[in-house]
Amino acid sequence: MNIEKLEKNIGYTFKNKDLLKTALTHTSYANEHAAQSNEKLEFLGDSILEFVSSEYMYNKYTNLKEGEMTKVRATVVCEKSLYKIAKLHNFSDFLYLGKSEVITGGNKRPAILADSVEAVIAAMFIDGGLEPAKKFIIENLKDEIEIATKHVGEKDYKTVLQEELQKNGEVKIEYKIINESGPDHDKTFEAEVSLNGEVLATGVGKSKKEAEMQAAKKALEN
Repeated sequence: MNIEKLEKNIGYTFKNKDLLKTALTHTSYANEHAAQSNEKLEFLGDSILEFVSSEYMYNKYTNLKEGEMTKVRATVVCEKSLYKIAKLHNFSDFLYLGKSEVITGGNKRPAILADSVEAVIAAMFIDGGLEPAKKFIIENLKDEIEIATKHVGEKDYKTVLQEELQKNGEVKIEYKIINESGPDHDKTFEAEVSLNGEVLATGVGKSKKEAEMQAAKKALEN
């Protein structure tokens, strides 16, 4: 396995290559080969991620309140974002997986890939200190953070719509994705919201959640 290729992808060369190998070792492989898994590194990486993203937001987005920063961090430091980082740097090509995980396509599983990103962050921290880990985190999450900060102050239109429609008693409100288009890395979704089976409005967004929110907003405007 060409570890140097991954080092080039992530922009950091390890002094201790075994540390990087451990970060990429899933429990299924560790159990089969009496090796150390990446679980402890993953635990540490999770904390480093939270700290670095919190410090970055604290320094850059001085207008955000504590509650808003918490929401942004929860949006960004999650499996979905880490999975995107893993895909960007081709982590799936470098994982050490047990036979059963290899057969079932474990190297494409979002949870396994997201965990490996956290473990690699911790390995970078142990190998080279906070700076390389910090650089990697910020380079890979700054755009996600920027997007999340733009939406953090928005009204939750789905909640507002529900409150409005339930003023006269219980109602059945449903959201459905009716169309999705574009490549995997840049999809557009269209959602509709219906009340007791009758369509109220449709909305478009870059995520399913955003499309549903836009549908709720239009329903309120209508």
